[in-house]
Amino acid sequence: MQKLTDFDMSEYLDNQEAIMEYLSQVLERGDQDEFLRALGYLVKVKGMTQISKETGLDIESLDKTFQKGADPEFSTIVSVMNAMGFTLQIK
Repeated sequence: MQKLTDFDMSEYLDNQEAIMEYLSQVLERGDQDEFLRALGYLVKVKGMTQISKETGLDIESLDKTFQKGADPEFSTIVSVMNAMGFTLQIK
C-alpha cells in the first residue's frame, strides 16, 4: 500500500512571480477560505516569526487566522498582506 504525503503549496512558492500568479488565481476564484489558505501558505514562506513581528499579532493568533473556517477581521488580512509587501487595488 502506498502512503500519501500532505501537499504543501508553500514549497512551490519560491519566487515573486510564482507567488503573484498563485495569489492572483486564488483571488479570481472568489473563495474566502481558499484565499485565507493561500495567505497562510505565503506567511509560511515569508516566516511566521517575521510576519508576527511586523503585524504585532502573536504567532498563535496568526496561525489561527489561516486555519480552515477562520473568519478574521479585514484589518488583520490587510495588515498581513502589507507585512508581505502586497497591496490591494481595484482596477
